[in-house]
Amino acid sequence: MISYKELGLVNTKEMFAKAIDGGYAIPAFNFNNMEQLQAIIMAAAETKSPVILQVSKGARNYANQTLLRYMAEGAVEYAKELGWENPQIVLHLDHGDTFETCKSCIDMGFSSVMIDGSHLPYDENVALTKQVVDYAHQYDVTVEGELGVLAGVEDEVSSDHHTYTRPEEVVDFVTKTGCDSLAISIGTSHGAYKFTPEQCTVDPETGLLVPPMLAFDVLEGVEKELPGFPIVLHGSSSVPQDEVATINKFGGNLKAAIGIPEPWLRQAAKSAVCKINIDSDSRLAMTAAIREVFAEKPAEFDPRKYLGPARENMKKLYMHKIINVLGSEGKAL
Repeated sequence: MISYKELGLVNTKEMFAKAIDGGYAIPAFNFNNMEQLQAIIMAAAETKSPVILQVSKGARNYANQTLLRYMAEGAVEYAKELGWENPQIVLHLDHGDTFETCKSCIDMGFSSVMIDGSHLPYDENVALTKQVVDYAHQYDVTVEGELGVLAGVEDEVSSDHHTYTRPEEVVDFVTKTGCDSLAISIGTSHGAYKFTPEQCTVDPETGLLVPPMLAFDVLEGVEKELPGFPIVLHGSSSVPQDEVATINKFGGNLKAAIGIPEPWLRQAAKSAVCKINIDSDSRLAMTAAIREVFAEKPAEFDPRKYLGPARENMKKLYMHKIINVLGSEGKAL
């Protein structure tokens, strides 16, 4: 059993409470490799923003759980080297699908886990979430549950439709499970292809596709039922069109990739939404930078020469999200 506290990590309890009171959201950035992790820590340290390092089940298998433990510990020490004296860094399992997966992560030093039973019948979701909570809370690990289903594809998580969260269920769910935060469905979606063109309207000024408005009424209903309780938004990448254009310019084939407009996310961050998940935007920033190097320097084969620019592009993206979208800059001094 490895305690996350030995690694210098924190759980989400205090940072979520501060975020709700302060009208901002904590960035939850998924990572799969060293360059993504470096970029996240550089951006968080430079902006003094609390940050959640998210790892999906697939990413954990890809990275290896033992290496991941030391990467998390190294991330804390790296943040200190960059001048962040008291890093507020969470290592979080994203979309855990079984009790065994969540238990394994807790035992290996994760400070927070998500158990996603949203695809199950309600009573089974409650039972599974409570099982994880009962184990996690023994070790002061925080737990995120989920009600409602998001459309889209992210690693092992896939659905072809939305099922909005029902506000009338949230009090019962939180009371019975004891979860520390709740992911809800209000129209965000996993992946870079969140909406079809048919679902969107065309902005007459820019000609760009605009997705259907998020169900802020559902969010308001949840807030009314659970005042002050931490709410989480998954599938909140904005799919920056400049990165999509760069990818397509240098040989890519991303058609009709559409994300969540950033003003909508800023609006959500000012509410009880205190954690916003971002994954696809980082992948796009990384891929765009790598494709550009490959196209302009076809003789290059040193990974540092294309992963370095990718790291810088991701850092720029993360800093933009922290400062201009989530509002978490300077909240971890």
